[in-house]
Amino acid sequence: MVDLAHFILHSNLTEDLNGQGDQNIDSSSQCTCSVFWCAHKMPVKKKRKSSGSEDASMKKCRISSFCRVQTASRLINDDSFSSKKCLAWFYEYTGTDEIVGPEGMEKLCEDIGVEPENIIMLVLAWKLEAQNMGFFTKEEWLKGMTSLQCDCTERLQSKFDYLRSQLNDLTAFKQIYRYAFDFARDKDQRSLDIDTAKSMLALLLGRTWALFSAFYQFLEQSKYRVMNKDQWFNVLEFSRTVLADLSNYDEDGAWPVLLDEFVEWQKARQSS
Repeated sequence: MVDLAHFILHSNLTEDLNGQGDQNIDSSSQCTCSVFWCAHKMPVKKKRKSSGSEDASMKKCRISSFCRVQTASRLINDDSFSSKKCLAWFYEYTGTDEIVGPEGMEKLCEDIGVEPENIIMLVLAWKLEAQNMGFFTKEEWLKGMTSLQCDCTERLQSKFDYLRSQLNDLTAFKQIYRYAFDFARDKDQRSLDIDTAKSMLALLLGRTWALFSAFYQFLEQSKYRVMNKDQWFNVLEFSRTVLADLSNYDEDGAWPVLLDEFVEWQKARQSS
């Protein structure tokens, strides 16, 4: 089990979308849940021990991801996109069931030089219209990679700037945020369990919403064990429209009770 929200909030692997540092996120904003790509049904393959030189190489890769992407872009041949090559690339990560599962996903992340918890992997899943966390089907892979015109590792790396740019586009981000709810939930459940919800919110809003730390702490001490779709959608709207001091919060608005209770809780904290 991994302290994923803490990792997301404090790791240098998580994208700083505004080019700024952390927004004083409280160290108590932590939760424990499954690793982002492990899916709920299969364990993550244990990482093999690497040599010291490999450790140094990976550390350099993580710190210099932007430089690596620029280098990769120069290595791409001028040849046009190849569906045949894309399919062969897909099979590098599949098992006998012809699907990229958690182990294949881990290898893909290693090859492209990002951690599974990096938000860029969520954006990639969105572009591929992946239905299940931790898995890419052949149809999803071919359709999505064709759209991105990616048939090899280097081409995908060259798209990192584009994938990141989607997070700065208000319309695209809203689509990614809404997609994340169904992507992350167990398909036999209508709601997200609260630990998964907290981790996904940390990934999506942890660096951009001034009240995220307070909201996280509220969820920690609340009675809520799941978050439904209406609550999930309204959290984004709340984060975009309500000021950090809550001065423009409309108590008679159509906010879900979850957010009414958060506002009441936060105001009580501010006045104490």
